[in-house]
Amino acid sequence: MAVQQNKVSKSRRNNRRSHDSLTAANPNECTNCGELKRPHHVCSACGHYADKEVVAQNDEIDLDEDAA
Repeated sequence: MAVQQNKVSKSRRNNRRSHDSLTAANPNECTNCGELKRPHHVCSACGHYADKEVVAQNDEIDLDEDAA
């Protein structure tokens, strides 16, 4: 079992943890629809990436016909 030899001060402990903080997201505007999206990711609103439609979006899905 690990037992510390001497007490670690708050200052030394907090200096060690100074690099553990999270950074804020850096959203970019989609060139097709203008929604905010993560950089280098497909736009979840329109399915475009670098001015090309990568994912086709289904606007309307009828669940009653699919379930039958």
